[in-house]
Amino acid sequence: MTFNSLNLIDPILRSLKEEGYTTPTEIQEQAIPIALQGKDLLGCAQTGTGKTAAFALPILQHLAANSSNDPNRKIRSLIVTPTRELAIQIDESFQNYGRYTGLTTAVVYGGVNQKRQVKQLKRGVDILTATPGRLLDLMNQGFISLAHIEIFVLDEADRMLDMGFIHDVKKMLRALPNKRQTLFFSATMPKEIIQLSN
Repeated sequence: MTFNSLNLIDPILRSLKEEGYTTPTEIQEQAIPIALQGKDLLGCAQTGTGKTAAFALPILQHLAANSSNDPNRKIRSLIVTPTRELAIQIDESFQNYGRYTGLTTAVVYGGVNQKRQVKQLKRGVDILTATPGRLLDLMNQGFISLAHIEIFVLDEADRMLDMGFIHDVKKMLRALPNKRQTLFFSATMPKEIIQLSN
């Protein structure tokens, strides 16, 4: 199987070619067709198996198909991940895979001054990657609204639980629109993740 056989649009295939990607990994092969159909998904795969592309490519395709030139873009996809390093990596992947789509991305995480992050958000963002603490903080300050989210991703869900973010995740879920696509990715599948996904 190749990425060409996954029904991805040309701007994404062009980026993948430039990144040197030819053959999808197992999680990509299984998850991308399901995610492209707009279905919810619970994916289990170890770190380093290409999970980011498994959710990033369908998100980019969905948003590119319905993109707007409105300068006051609303956040349409939210990816929540437990650590700053992962958040930065995911945002970079979205930029690389989506370079020909015209979509905008931003990343927010704690441990740094929020001024630059807020400035980026005010410019309008299609895809936001965030760590739970900073996300809730910026939501409470009124800088982030989740009202227009079409696709929500919880990445490294098991690590979220281990790091004690379960209450933050539940707060986020309550702020999301009921009509949305939800993608959970986890390296292991503890019963808490199954319960949360249900």
